[in-house]
Amino acid sequence: MITFFLVGLTVHVVFFLSIFDIYFTSPLVHGMTPQATSLAPPASRLVLVVADGLRADSLFTLLPNGSSRAPYLRSVLEEKGTWGVSHTRVPTESRPGHVALIAGFYEDVSAVAKGWKENPVEFDSVFNESRHTWSWGSPDILPMFAKGASGDHVYTYTYPAQEEDFASTDASRLDSWVFSQVKSFFQLAKSNSSLRASLLEDKNVFFLHLLGIDTNGHAHRPMSQEYLDNIGLVDTGVAELVSIVEDFFDYDGRTAYVFTSDHGMTNWGSHGAGHPSETLTPLIVWGAGVHNAQRVTEPQPYNDGYLQDWNLEHLRRVDVGQADIAPLMASLIGVPIPVNSVGVLPLPYLNNTDLFKAENMYTNAIQVLEQFKMKMTQKKETTLSFRSFFAALHSLLKLPFYLLNALPFISPYQISLCQSLISYSLEGLVYYHTYDRFFLGCSVVLGFVGWTSYVVLVILKTHASLNRHPSLLKQVRLCMCVTVVITVFLLIQRSPVTYYIYCLLPVPIWYSVLKESGMVTDLIHSAPSLPLWKCFVYFVLVAFGIELLVVSFFHRAMLTVGLAILSIWPFMSGLFGKAKFRSLSWFLGCLFLALFPLMPVVGREPNIHLVTCAGLLTLFTSVCYLWSSRQRTPLHLSDRQQFVTQVTTVHMFHVAVCAYVPSLTHSSLQQKQGLPLLNQIISWITLGSSMLVPLLSSTRIFHRLLSIFLSLTATYLLLSTGSEALFPPVLSWLMFVWINIEQEAMLAQGVSGRQELSTIDFSANIDIAKIRQLKLDDIRRSYFFVFFIITAFFGTGNIASINSFDPASVYCFLTVFNPFIMGGLMMWKVIIPFIIVMCTFETIQVTGCELQTIINFNSISHSSPQHFFFLVQDYGSWLDIGTSISHYVIVMSMTIFLMLLSVVTHILTSQRLILWRRPKLHFP
Repeated sequence: MITFFLVGLTVHVVFFLSIFDIYFTSPLVHGMTPQATSLAPPASRLVLVVADGLRADSLFTLLPNGSSRAPYLRSVLEEKGTWGVSHTRVPTESRPGHVALIAGFYEDVSAVAKGWKENPVEFDSVFNESRHTWSWGSPDILPMFAKGASGDHVYTYTYPAQEEDFASTDASRLDSWVFSQVKSFFQLAKSNSSLRASLLEDKNVFFLHLLGIDTNGHAHRPMSQEYLDNIGLVDTGVAELVSIVEDFFDYDGRTAYVFTSDHGMTNWGSHGAGHPSETLTPLIVWGAGVHNAQRVTEPQPYNDGYLQDWNLEHLRRVDVGQADIAPLMASLIGVPIPVNSVGVLPLPYLNNTDLFKAENMYTNAIQVLEQFKMKMTQKKETTLSFRSFFAALHSLLKLPFYLLNALPFISPYQISLCQSLISYSLEGLVYYHTYDRFFLGCSVVLGFVGWTSYVVLVILKTHASLNRHPSLLKQVRLCMCVTVVITVFLLIQRSPVTYYIYCLLPVPIWYSVLKESGMVTDLIHSAPSLPLWKCFVYFVLVAFGIELLVVSFFHRAMLTVGLAILSIWPFMSGLFGKAKFRSLSWFLGCLFLALFPLMPVVGREPNIHLVTCAGLLTLFTSVCYLWSSRQRTPLHLSDRQQFVTQVTTVHMFHVAVCAYVPSLTHSSLQQKQGLPLLNQIISWITLGSSMLVPLLSSTRIFHRLLSIFLSLTATYLLLSTGSEALFPPVLSWLMFVWINIEQEAMLAQGVSGRQELSTIDFSANIDIAKIRQLKLDDIRRSYFFVFFIITAFFGTGNIASINSFDPASVYCFLTVFNPFIMGGLMMWKVIIPFIIVMCTFETIQVTGCELQTIINFNSISHSSPQHFFFLVQDYGSWLDIGTSISHYVIVMSMTIFLMLLSVVTHILTSQRLILWRRPKLHFP
């Protein structure tokens, strides 16, 4: 069993890691030559101001009295600049947004493993191509561009990371610090000759990263007065900045200004997904080489209604992709476009000659084409049977030479052709970037199908009356030949080492399946013994159940449908007549739990009162559990004292405290008094003890379950901000009923005798001789388990969307921005319902073994659920076939989580790992 578990874990981990080779590989290629124009640029310097977290509507929307909260920027776009909306891409986070703005490509997603801070792959940027770049702002953003720059010409000035505190009294002071530093910098330059000389050179960039708006948005929401006032502060700072810069350079008219944002923010203060409030950011460009405001009388080609909402329908709007800003800035100051840029130069912003526009567009086309050619060359050298991109692009490969000879004469036509060339080149980049995706995907699916088949055969071999002797090993030669062919194929293609693992791993898996071909034959021969109508009914039920789970990955409301169907199970199976109270409890529990998938995943306003109510519900539920258990099986005096001391005095008091801490914390933050130290200490102690305290409880099933439930719920309350806090108590209620109603189902099968949960000690050895064969009820129980696991996963939030979680959820633990700790806490919040379901399923197995009616899971490690668990897991792994990338990632992640949680469950319910062992109490 240990070997079986380790092999299964290895298979799932390997195929989980395959996601990064299939979907999350870096799109960057290296070795291209930077492309620049020979014409003189219109600007000698560029000032880039990025207001982190600023929404387009927050800046452009007028106040009720018709004035603007950003009067200076409003006057710029109405008189002397060109404006538009910059469209960002998912993930709408700070680092990906800045990389798109400054480097011109959309972030390599592998950067998420480094918290969006470090450079997983070195890349070129406008800062790198500039002569000098001076930057001020956040320590999370500026260093990554300095590290990636060649030479020492990128200078950064940052405040301490501890200043990024969501609980600060006024986050706008971060922006005030930046403007103050810039002002001091130019004052210093007036008396520092060497610095002044550097500033007077051309191709310089000044970058201001303003984090105050984003921090205030997280802490107070974008509609708050703090957020809106911060916009006014930034507007005033930009006006003063322009005055300082123009005064320093004697109003030479050689400075270009770009004001934009890296991403927006939802109404509930988060970002990361693709909601328009996150992807639509403002863009205002003015100064040297930029068109002045252009008034229009005809309708503009935008049907989103924003022009009317912002009272800007009379001014020309020019929307761009976020990556298009990088070639725009490069063209304005005459530096090479970053070699990895995929942006397209937005010509309507440029106020210059047709020749200048044509040559810059030509340079942009060559720069993108060079990436395509390099990508194609690399793939061709490492591919045995190379499939070229479609012929239309090859016909355009000669286009640059033609344009080079005819450049001065047909610039308007050249611009059109260059845009076509860029479009085809970008399609080609995507084509070669995903060249191996189908091949690797097939290998992974083949491996999963093989592993699923093998696990099914192992379970049938162990628990069914089928042929248990492996067939002759005729398949050895076949598998060896397949291995040699795959290895030679990958060697010729010079594939990475990981490709060998993904392609060769299915070979031993399918060899193990083929070894049991005799059992498959035996299974086929036994199939006619089943009535045809029963086979059809079973097939329809299984197909419906699987499809219901698959659809729930796309529409959470399907879980409500499933729970409604599950609620009538006791009535359909005849259990209602034998256990009316438990059947009604099951019915009501399913219906109450069915309400949560109908609640919105995102956009929930914090309601701390519901967290307090959840704490009270948890205490009430626990009291009901205790009363129910005491009524059925009174405890001995010594055991009662121990149990009451631990549960009532420790756990319940702890839950009561944790129900009050979020209210106290959020009240303190609203009053801008910061995170109370005592609350923070209580929160971290609760988190640390949530896994330790249950190990100190009795090994009686009921005692241990209640200890686990209360410990985990206490942590969950600290991580909650609203209605999701009610989810664990309702889920635990249903799980407790599930355990009891399964006992009734076992008794209905003719098993004599009954043991109450409070009398079952799961640390006791189970007689292996009492194992029975598989029955249809085992399939039902496994399906219930998978269904409840998915419900636990999607019940209150969807991890596929980064902004499904309110950052306020972690305010009881910390308020200073830290992506790894915050992400870890949110992940633990997601896992807690998993553990509750896992422990419930473990309990059902243990109680079933005590009644001699369930497959024994204790043959190796005292009530370890791995054996049947693998069948359930691989049943779930079928769900990823035919789904999108995000759901593929979800299913794989869930598989890994469930396997690791099976270990956690075993620890929580294992007598051998108890730190303090009490003497067993035996009951008659």
